[in-house]
Amino acid sequence: MRDRTKCQEEWEERYRSGQTGWDRGTASPALLSWLEKGQLQPCRILIPGCGRGHEVTLLAQRGFHVTAVDIAPAAVLSLRTLLARQESNAIVHQADLLTWEPEAPFAAIYEQTSLCALPPEVWTDYAARLWRWLQPGGHLFALFMQTGRAGGPPFHCAIDAMEALFAASHWQWPSQPPMRVDHPNGFYEWGYCLTAMNNVDGAKT
Repeated sequence: MRDRTKCQEEWEERYRSGQTGWDRGTASPALLSWLEKGQLQPCRILIPGCGRGHEVTLLAQRGFHVTAVDIAPAAVLSLRTLLARQESNAIVHQADLLTWEPEAPFAAIYEQTSLCALPPEVWTDYAARLWRWLQPGGHLFALFMQTGRAGGPPFHCAIDAMEALFAASHWQWPSQPPMRVDHPNGFYEWGYCLTAMNNVDGAKT
């Protein structure tokens, strides 16, 4: 069983010691591309595993109603301080994504760093939560980390494994090729926009 207290302590230590190689220091070019193409437009959006919140501040400035969640208190405090200076109405929760629940579903979720940071044994639980947190027809803007190695974090998110995890019974995958996003840490990500569908019984719970 995943030790949530230990997990929080580990991520908190990474932030306090500066071990944040996943942090570009700015919003991901994938997010900027989805915005520029009009695929992602102002709505109620969730950013799980928000970290220092570069994407949170950008989306809030562009009129999105942003909810952000991170397990590390240091990251949450840093983001809340920044948002207060900008007088943003974005909401930031310090919580474990495997126990947290929103008050209402979202129109979109931007998933960049959470899945690859979670151990694969909890991916099924997390993917089910992402589907539940979206409105029917809502969009999951996902970046799947490609490390080509065992272990993590970040964990390798092989696309065949992602297609099984985000199965056709719950998700519609796009027909167009994915977006490749190179990362300063030497890895790269495949960007997809998935749509949350009704389940095989025709209902979304």
